[in-house]
Amino acid sequence: MGSTALAVAAGRALARHPANGAPIDPYAELFCRAAGGQWSDLVQGKQSDHALSSEDFGRSFANFQAARTAFFDNFFTTTSDTGVRQVVLLASGLDCRAYRLQWPAETEVYELDQPLVQQFKQETLDAHGAAPSAVRHPISVDLRQDWSTILQESGFDPSRPSAWLVEGLLFFLKSSAQDLLLETIDSLAAPGSHIAVEQRDTYPDIEFEMRRAAAADSAEPGGSPLADFLALIYNESRSEAATWLRAEGGLLSGSRCSTT
Repeated sequence: MGSTALAVAAGRALARHPANGAPIDPYAELFCRAAGGQWSDLVQGKQSDHALSSEDFGRSFANFQAARTAFFDNFFTTTSDTGVRQVVLLASGLDCRAYRLQWPAETEVYELDQPLVQQFKQETLDAHGAAPSAVRHPISVDLRQDWSTILQESGFDPSRPSAWLVEGLLFFLKSSAQDLLLETIDSLAAPGSHIAVEQRDTYPDIEFEMRRAAAADSAEPGGSPLADFLALIYNESRSEAATWLRAEGGLLSGSRCSTT
């Protein structure tokens, strides 16, 4: 399992819903406990010196996960109300919306991610007897490969409206790969479809290298979520997703959300 997926799960496990203070994702802790080591200790309160337990970065990261998760949960409530019954989660990681959310009957959720992530996720959920609230299709695929074919072979119908989520993915792609991803989504999204995209601004080059070096120097022996994140992302100029979708994909309307 990748440390990035587990760090996000840990952030969700520690996060609380902005409206009522309830856990934002009750399944997230299961993955951390199953992974063992620092992740299990963290959610049990045994890692007070961990970066995710800190009052600055840790609290900010958990609050970010809470806001982001709630925003995209509401997105799916809205799309379901419009009659959309096909949902695609790209780089779904340890996301459990297929289990957490109350989906209308006949909703199908397609989760695309790497084979090892899918295996760990399935084994953990099966071990706890978790049952999805939608028809779930876990698809093991590298998104740098031809994922559109296997998506359709798994039952996705491009002639019907769909709802797409691109959460925590774009900054792990080169700008050319991002454009290809958006082109592929556009080719599969029928009229009446919806898309939610998370996109962050890039850092100035000098600032980025300073942040990366500082995070690596301060990393714990077992690794640091921030250092791992900065080591994996592509900090390069790229198209703004909303602008691209309006120009190339025929996006008719959209809205922005800020967690700051």
